[in-house]
Amino acid sequence: MSASSATFRIWRGDAAGGKFHDYTTTCSEGMVVLDAVHDIQAAQANDLACRWNCKAGKCGSCSAEINGLPRLMCMTRLSDLPLEKPVTVEPMKAFPLLKDLITDVSWNFRVKKRIKKFKPRAPDAPDGTWRMQQADIDRVQEFRKCIECFLCQDICHVLRDHHKHDEFIGPRFLVYVGALEMHPLDTENRIPELKEAHGVGYCNITKCCTNVCPENIKITDNAIIPLKERVVDQYFDPVAKLLRMLRSRPTSERSQ
Repeated sequence: MSASSATFRIWRGDAAGGKFHDYTTTCSEGMVVLDAVHDIQAAQANDLACRWNCKAGKCGSCSAEINGLPRLMCMTRLSDLPLEKPVTVEPMKAFPLLKDLITDVSWNFRVKKRIKKFKPRAPDAPDGTWRMQQADIDRVQEFRKCIECFLCQDICHVLRDHHKHDEFIGPRFLVYVGALEMHPLDTENRIPELKEAHGVGYCNITKCCTNVCPENIKITDNAIIPLKERVVDQYFDPVAKLLRMLRSRPTSERSQ
């Protein structure tokens, strides 16, 4: 992409209100949206509020909505956008607006505190260590790639459109619960909370969260669906219920 001009339609304002403003800036080879926003900030709008940190797609700070899609500004190349029309840049819609492109994502950290912590089983080896299968380790390793950009939270219709923040923890934290629940050493039971307080039933597995994940975590298939299956097994599977009842009966009763 040779140097050329492009228009960026950036949302300006705060919780009280605001509107889009058009800025024209020069774009050159290799630029990303965050570069253009920085150029506009430096030359035309010194008070433009924009959160960023690493500019390498690893801190999750520069989340925004670009042409209506939740994305990282630092990982969205201008060469991939139709620059013949204005590029819209606006804040995430699932969280309260602070100023311009910055939203208050502190709700996410409060949610994380509500989730039961890791509770390891006793060591099972003579040397006081644990034995684990590599396949079990590989299964949860994917979830640790999350950079907490909260793009999956932003696109989730349960939070974005229906504002169920008090009833649903969102895909990011279902991934977090999945990492704990599927850990080969964990013994904690989080299934009751998943069903009630965490609201896993609200997810209708549209995979929109998976589609926007910059780390390509298979959020729906590898985290949410297995957690839903665990809730079903514990609360709604009649065969599983019968087996649990039989196992809970004293041996003398079972032998009659």
